[in-house]
Amino acid sequence: MPTGLAYRDGALYVADIDKIYKYDNPEANLDNMPAPQVVYDDLPPYPPHGWKYLAFDKNGWLFVPVGPPCNECLPPTSTSQIRHVNPANGLAETVALGVRNSVGGDFDPRTGDLWFSENARDWLGDDVPSDKLNHVTRLGQHFGYPYCHQGDIPDPKLAMGHKCSEFSPPALKLGAHMAPLGMKFYTGDQFPNSYKNSIILAEHGSWNRHHFQGARLMQISFEPDGKNIKQEVFASGWIGADGKYRGRPNDVLQAKDGSLLVADDFTGAIYRISYSK
Repeated sequence: MPTGLAYRDGALYVADIDKIYKYDNPEANLDNMPAPQVVYDDLPPYPPHGWKYLAFDKNGWLFVPVGPPCNECLPPTSTSQIRHVNPANGLAETVALGVRNSVGGDFDPRTGDLWFSENARDWLGDDVPSDKLNHVTRLGQHFGYPYCHQGDIPDPKLAMGHKCSEFSPPALKLGAHMAPLGMKFYTGDQFPNSYKNSIILAEHGSWNRHHFQGARLMQISFEPDGKNIKQEVFASGWIGADGKYRGRPNDVLQAKDGSLLVADDFTGAIYRISYSK
């Protein structure tokens, strides 16, 4: 079940459920891909919430999330976290704990800080708890799962005396059942300057809410210290007037010319969004 992809220094890195592979010089061998090298294999084997993204920091280390194998449970100790992995030698450290399901993250080009999206638990209602955008500011932060949701709602069964004040709150509440997935900081020059260094976030949309919501791209902007954060709709229209899906964006990527590529796994399409005066 390969999901996360990252490319650096002529090599392709692929995240599977329990391993990270490296393919050397793949573009020169598309018809005869080289055998992969396993660069990290200390990952749990659980398919539920096992999909991963990969993101390289400036030092060549990979960030990889490890989700818990459940909607809401006391997670196995090797899950519900984000790890920092050196693919050169397999060394790793735990960066964040209490993370339910993250399938998107990127680094602020101004500070190098990691920001990541997180899907909240299901079956507490149509409008709670909110999905989250999180900001990692120190090693070992705990973001609340499974004890606290959206920063201020104790879990009705698993809080077990924990208070939400014990954990790091979200940088931004995104709304319930939005299913935020892939996200990137926009660093190009094609769009107006107001988009520079802001996050473009793909909301995949709800699946078990009475009326679908989400299925759009959001622009999220803030100061380098994370303050004055705000969001607005960047692109929408994937939910029709009849309330049914026309598409479900799940990831974004900035092209070399500064345009935006958007993956839609509902229609099997990739869209290109460009700007011209």
